[in-house]
Amino acid sequence: MLASELRGKDKEALHSELVGLQKELFNIRFQRVSEQLKNTSRIRVIRHDIARIKTVSSEMARSPEPKSAKPVKRKK
Repeated sequence: MLASELRGKDKEALHSELVGLQKELFNIRFQRVSEQLKNTSRIRVIRHDIARIKTVSSEMARSPEPKSAKPVKRKK
């Protein structure tokens, strides 16, 4: 999953995606403990996807700063 794909979604879709991935990670952890997990790299992929979703949602939560029309001059 790419961050650019996530930026096109709304907050509710991101939240539902996040909850689904967290449930999947929970189930995969149990499979790993009981030695039923065949694809161990899936854990890493899910963790990275969760981090991407959290990053994009925090970017959405921050309000963009309004840019002034003229640059601010600083005194030397």
